Amino acid sequence: MGGGIGTTLGLTALSLLIAAPIAFYMAVLRIKGNLIGSGITQAYISFVRGTPIILQILLLYSLLPSFLNVVVKALGSDFNVFDSVDPFWYAVVVFSLNTIALLAEVFRSALLSIPKGQLEAGVSIGLSEFQTYCKVIIPQAMVVALPAVCNITVNLIKGTSLAFLMTVKDVLAIGKIAASYGYNYIESYLDVFIVYLIVCTVIQLAYKFAEQHVGAFRAGA
Repeated sequence: MGGGIGTTLGLTALSLLIAAPIAFYMAVLRIKGNLIGSGITQAYISFVRGTPIILQILLLYSLLPSFLNVVVKALGSDFNVFDSVDPFWYAVVVFSLNTIALLAEVFRSALLSIPKGQLEAGVSIGLSEFQTYCKVIIPQAMVVALPAVCNITVNLIKGTSLAFLMTVKDVLAIGKIAASYGYNYIESYLDVFIVYLIVCTVIQLAYKFAEQHVGAFRAGA
């Protein structure tokens, strides 16, 4: 089951890394009140939050390979999308798109908790808006956002168990395969249960340590 754990953690980490910068940009657009950008962002967030993740998986996994195949053929390539692309990457796309919407709301709330005067103060002393965000606002906002990001990470780890619908061999998929050989479903599912419990507990402890460390750093500053 070790390979399944690696797949689950890899899928979680990649989804978070891809989603975080896009979600942050969406949060800034909404805060600035950009009419078009904010409207598109709000519609996207409402769509993702208002539809079941399993429906998003089934829809995108049905459409994405076909769309890519059309693009590849239009470019005149003989690349076989259906046989050559690992389903893992489709799963990364699906979970990244879902996570973007969740993180965007978390980042927006965290940024709104920081007084607007800090951005103005940073710009007034010669920092660019980008520098002010990186050096002043984001470090403070992350302290506020970390508990919610922890919840999203844990839920993402558990949510990736649905990746087996895309034939991705994560922890749950390997457990189901092992169970089918000897019909030891109870033992296999208990093993999967324990693995998820241990992984999620470790992640929560890591975030708790990060919260304490960042909080202490901020207090010291």
